[in-house]
Amino acid sequence: MCRGYPSGRPLTVTICRGGLSGRPPTATTCRGYPSGRPPTVMICRGDQSGRPPHRRRFAMPIGEVTQQVKIAAGLFWADYAVLGAQVRELEAAGVDWLHIEVRDGKYMDFAMPRGGYDIIEATCQSTGLEVEAQLQMLRPNFSVFDQLADLGVSLISLPLETTNEMIFQNITYIKEKLGLKVGVWAWQGVPAIAFEQFIHPYIDIIEYESRAPFWKPTTGGASPHTIDPIVVDTLRRLHDMIAAAGLEGSIELMEDGGLNAGNVARFIAAGMTVGEFSSPLLKGPAGKLQPGTGEIEAAVKKLRAVMRGASDKYRDEGGLK
Repeated sequence: MCRGYPSGRPLTVTICRGGLSGRPPTATTCRGYPSGRPPTVMICRGDQSGRPPHRRRFAMPIGEVTQQVKIAAGLFWADYAVLGAQVRELEAAGVDWLHIEVRDGKYMDFAMPRGGYDIIEATCQSTGLEVEAQLQMLRPNFSVFDQLADLGVSLISLPLETTNEMIFQNITYIKEKLGLKVGVWAWQGVPAIAFEQFIHPYIDIIEYESRAPFWKPTTGGASPHTIDPIVVDTLRRLHDMIAAAGLEGSIELMEDGGLNAGNVARFIAAGMTVGEFSSPLLKGPAGKLQPGTGEIEAAVKKLRAVMRGASDKYRDEGGLK
């Protein structure tokens, strides 16, 4: 059963509100799901406390800041032909949660939509880890949040620049109505002060993403992102703002893009509590890492060892030393 579902009732069925396929709803059709197909597993939305549904298991949950810095495995570089197998190997290797970029094709108008509902559904059904939907959208709305909740995501991260005047209403809706975790994120170029009002008990995570010259091709296992010194400085300012508000133990701080085993210690020293990694976990000199080869497990273990050493050096149970 669903622990503490906001209505007081476990979510055993959902009602179709007009699936785009035109097919009539079935007993378990996902409300508003674009294909109109029912999900194959029951989804529990969680509860108003923000705790995840008990059917999922976690290494280190989102929003519970720990001495050890966490790994959010980004699926940008996943091989979608074997997505489920890659997700299961990432989980078995010890990543802490999964990060999916959800694009509407308008936010980045040079790129096709990415991270659609079928991908999110398949990911949620392939793992016991928490799944984050980082929205790269223009003016995301309640209908989008409802569909993500029904698919099983645990965290919705809102784009600070394009959610616009509805951002706090959206934060409140995600947190109070859906019982999910919520974050805000922005690209390099947005100053740290822009996050000031989001250092708030409702927020579970603040994310800052380094610039990416998308027009330049990447080679081997390299990331398309570029790490500038100002990104590290901004992370430190954000950490200090969170600590000054007395929320260092409850608001995660994540750097997104360009992190690897060679530079992650700088960000841990600056106050980062979560790193988002895709290229280091899913790409290699010969291309995308395939399940069944041991390469994904080896990549996670290599990264975890470096992060554990840096966490022990720079952090204690209270945060930065």
